[in-house]
Amino acid sequence: MSDTEQVSRWQRFKEDIYCVFDRDPAARNVFEIVTTYPGVHALTMHRLSHWLWKKNWLWLARFNSTISRWFTGIEIHPGAKIGRRFFIDHGMGVVIGETAEIGDDCTLYHGVTLGGTSWKGGKRHPTLTNNVVVGAGAKVLGPITVNDGARIGSNAVVVKDVAANETVVGIPGRVVRSQKTPDLQAQEKLAQSVGFDAYGATNQTPDPVASAIHGLIEHIHMTDKRVEQLCKTIQHLGGQIPDVDMPTLDGCELDKDNKSSKVD
Repeated sequence: MSDTEQVSRWQRFKEDIYCVFDRDPAARNVFEIVTTYPGVHALTMHRLSHWLWKKNWLWLARFNSTISRWFTGIEIHPGAKIGRRFFIDHGMGVVIGETAEIGDDCTLYHGVTLGGTSWKGGKRHPTLTNNVVVGAGAKVLGPITVNDGARIGSNAVVVKDVAANETVVGIPGRVVRSQKTPDLQAQEKLAQSVGFDAYGATNQTPDPVASAIHGLIEHIHMTDKRVEQLCKTIQHLGGQIPDVDMPTLDGCELDKDNKSSKVD
């Protein structure tokens, strides 16, 4: 091993530790992180396992990763490719498959699975690019790509590509927020943009099902108005229209000021 490789690996180890301060307000000092954070332990062991895997010492790599899983509850296949400043918070139950690829500055919470959907060989696990956050319990499955700055909400199941800066929640995953022009200042201050928003979505995140229902109700109200105008026009021209009592939508009303529907 050359001096350059030693410096590079030592620098990477320091980055893996100090990135914790940016994303976990509970972290107090380096000693505490090195001795008590299973995510750091698992990542450090994976760096060694991955090096062994690339050297074709496959059994030793798998054995080392198994030891890491026993101690941390985090299962990372030695073939997985992980970038710089990767952080696993809490960590228990995290599973990262063999062909998974993770870029720089990504964060995973406990119970996350980066899994496959096929028993066939080749690329079968997801790719996370940079600054991706995957919330607790989320499942990202198949050879899909989650692009820069995306957020996966807690317990979401994602089986399709996620565009940059989108927030996805639900089963199956639905896009609830898309930021086409990302705030570069917010990206530079990852700790502020992550916080507990890093679980994938804030409490202001819209419910995609409720939004769809509200849209349907608004559409119904507008259609009623147009039908009423058509009826008046037909009657004005001498046509006959049967008088039928229409059922009311109990519990639903339309806010005329902001043109949004409400459901009690």
